[in-house]
Amino acid sequence: MTRTALFSNRRTVIANTVLLLAMLTVVLASLAMGTLHIPPDQVVHALLGQGDPLTRMVVHDLRLQRSIAGLASGAALAVAGCVMQSLARNRLATPGIIGIDNAATAFAVASVVGTGIALAPSTMALVGAATATALAFGLAGANGTRGYRFIIAGLGIGAIAGAITQLMLSQVAIDDANAAYPWTVGSLNSRDRTSILILSAGLLTGYLCLQALARSLNALQFSDPVAVALGIRLRTLRVIGLSLSVLLTGCAVAVCGPVGLIALIAPELARTVCRPGRMPITASALAGATLMLAADTIGRTLFSPLEVPVGVITAILGSPYLLWILLRPANRSMR
Repeated sequence: MTRTALFSNRRTVIANTVLLLAMLTVVLASLAMGTLHIPPDQVVHALLGQGDPLTRMVVHDLRLQRSIAGLASGAALAVAGCVMQSLARNRLATPGIIGIDNAATAFAVASVVGTGIALAPSTMALVGAATATALAFGLAGANGTRGYRFIIAGLGIGAIAGAITQLMLSQVAIDDANAAYPWTVGSLNSRDRTSILILSAGLLTGYLCLQALARSLNALQFSDPVAVALGIRLRTLRVIGLSLSVLLTGCAVAVCGPVGLIALIAPELARTVCRPGRMPITASALAGATLMLAADTIGRTLFSPLEVPVGVITAILGSPYLLWILLRPANRSMR
């Protein structure tokens, strides 16, 4: 192993360690901050089952489950974005940009507002994500996930799905519309345990599968002829990668709704701090989890007791970063 490779590996380890520490810091802040402020040492004691009953109740019953939902959904969206960007070789190819988020939301809302669909929102979100991906892939034609045609097709699908969501909400009773509203803006408030468990299982499955495919995925930085010469079955790899992205996105949207820009910003941040030429799956997951939970904590506490949905916070804070990404010169391997 060359000195450059050793330095790159060390850089990745250091970056992942820093991101992990940042995530743990945000978790502690999320558990401590709120209408009732809890000192960090008491948060730790509560997590260990110690301290007074009120503190334990607030930490375990009100904040811990929400924090887990934020961490898992942020990590899932970030990993899905990282994979899709690599498959398309385009920094804009994320679940939100190509319509997967909106389609998953539309299908989930359909099950919430009582349109005669009996499936659970989490299942419907997966169906919606798969439908949007299949349509975008089919409309892109021979280009598959490559090029701007895939992104343009996804933008159209997302716009249609968003319009259908608004149409459904306009045709139902106000109580049903209020129940479905969090799905349309992105929120981590009152997430049920079953959806979080499904998301955690989907995240673990997707992460392990992508780690097993890491060597093949890293070859996507090269042109197709070079990747094929290295023994990579590109069509199979793209189908598997898209399927895992759909799984991760559908599970995340089933919990948090369409939270924008996490899937775009987190992978870009991970590529900046990690070893060049490698798909930063772990760093993307850590960055996405940190950003999602930090945004939720800001939205929950900044105007307390009024709560701002996490999707609104990510849109406000992430938009300047999106402009910076678009204006910055593209990397050679990510056009």
